[in-house]
Amino acid sequence: MATHRKPRQRSLSGHTARTAATLALAGVATATGFDGTGHAEPELTPGQVRAEVNRLYREAETATEKYDGAEEQSSAAQRRIAGLQDQAARRQQRLSSARDALGTIAAAQYRDGGVDPAWQLALSSDPDRYLDDAAFAERAGHRQAAAVSRVRDQLREIERLRGAARIELKSLRSRQAELNRQKRTVTGKLDEARRLLARLTPRQRTEVTDADGGSRHVSRSATGPREPMRTGAFPAVTARAAAAVAYAYGKLGTPYVWGATGPNAFDCSGLVQAAYRSAGISLPRTTYAQIAAGRRVARSELQPGDLVFFYSGISHVGIYVGNGQMIHAPNPSAPVRLAPVDQMPFAGATRVA
Repeated sequence: MATHRKPRQRSLSGHTARTAATLALAGVATATGFDGTGHAEPELTPGQVRAEVNRLYREAETATEKYDGAEEQSSAAQRRIAGLQDQAARRQQRLSSARDALGTIAAAQYRDGGVDPAWQLALSSDPDRYLDDAAFAERAGHRQAAAVSRVRDQLREIERLRGAARIELKSLRSRQAELNRQKRTVTGKLDEARRLLARLTPRQRTEVTDADGGSRHVSRSATGPREPMRTGAFPAVTARAAAAVAYAYGKLGTPYVWGATGPNAFDCSGLVQAAYRSAGISLPRTTYAQIAAGRRVARSELQPGDLVFFYSGISHVGIYVGNGQMIHAPNPSAPVRLAPVDQMPFAGATRVA
């Protein structure tokens, strides 16, 4: 009885393997087509573009707030370095004076020849006068010791100031590196958003950028800075809050520029900071710090002048003006404008005046 064996499969090698690979690649190429459509960017609807652009703007704004914070810390470090350098310069002047005084004492001792006091007494023609002089010399010795001590103190203080300056310089370089990182992030996100918007027709771009529910073209003259509360449901809590709201109304239509604090362009936290600066209140630079700058209030308790914050990362802020409306600097596609508070995920509110 014949033995039936399963035929051994031959492995592909050499020319056979190369032929198989070529056929496989050819099959893929046939499936995708040779006209390049398999690698073309997908066509997005205006709604999809809007969603993607809004995402990019939110990410850019988050990076902008980090940039603003790093810039603020960098400026503070530069001010501290300047202060330390000024202190060190003053100490250097004191050191020079102390060294001059010490040099005067040393020169006097050299002129006296450094003779032992006992021999000076024995050789003196007027012992009583010498004893008086010896007492003076002793006091001079105390002054010399004090002069030496002052020189040492000044040297130690100068070294301390230099050490502090080195630490601040290291901090400054770190902040500047952070500034550059966040700047690259912001510009990258904004460039990507511009590329998406460029794929739309002008009419579609207008629909996309105005689809957030904000007032499209609110002119500065439409609501004068002296009449900011006519659109509000309630009066401002304080005169300073009213002044901040008036400032915000006066900036309607001003361009959004990331990192800007006015007077001719703003980002969201820059507008809030400038508005309250005009009212005599100093606020921190970033949304993360601004939300902690006053007393937290519930959404149901909002009054004109309150700061309203959005998104879980507290990356956007506006100034509440009443009737469920706020004034804010939205993004590079839209200037400072009126908008409903409920158009973005509400994160909290703070009353600073």
